[in-house]
Amino acid sequence: MFEGKNFIDILNMGGWTLFVLLGASILSITVICFKSVEFWTKSKVTRSQFMHRLVEKIKRDRFEDVLDFCDTVDSPLAPVAKAGIIAFKENEGNIGESMEREIMIQTVKLEQFTTILGTLGSVAVYIGLFGTVLGIIRAFHDISKMGSGGISVVIGGVSEALIATAAGLFVAIPAVIAYNFFTKLIDKFVVDMEYCSSAVEDTLKGKTEKWL
Repeated sequence: MFEGKNFIDILNMGGWTLFVLLGASILSITVICFKSVEFWTKSKVTRSQFMHRLVEKIKRDRFEDVLDFCDTVDSPLAPVAKAGIIAFKENEGNIGESMEREIMIQTVKLEQFTTILGTLGSVAVYIGLFGTVLGIIRAFHDISKMGSGGISVVIGGVSEALIATAAGLFVAIPAVIAYNFFTKLIDKFVVDMEYCSSAVEDTLKGKTEKWL
């Protein structure tokens, strides 16, 4: 069916929906690559490594070093800890609330663009099915004009129409897999941030009680 056809010819066989799916595929791959690099970078420093160095500096009252250390770490844990340290130094009230607000901010940043993958994973299949339905309608319209002698043409038309469904699945499956994978990673980051918030708050409260 594809003998002697180039990429554009194959796209034309599936109708305009195939061009839509091509754009969706490019968008999906772009988001997957971007988020993969982002999460890989933010995962370089583990929670245990970060917390060990952070708590050690806090216990030594080296708060300026703590803030500088947080600025050098590309991890959502860093701004959470930094928010708690700043609140503690400036006596801005509840340290835990300051860090909870920062956790919400960092969670929104982590989730940025992932909804695109979820949407494409849900919609791409339906776009492909829509293209197939249009192709089948066109094929039966052709047979109504050509009579029973055109059945081979109709079969060819239907097979070409199914390209849209295949393309829809091709776009949807990687998008859904990536979306679920990134969602799990975000959940892990949130747990790590909550642990960091609790550990920092307990450490700072211990220092306050000692001073009292």
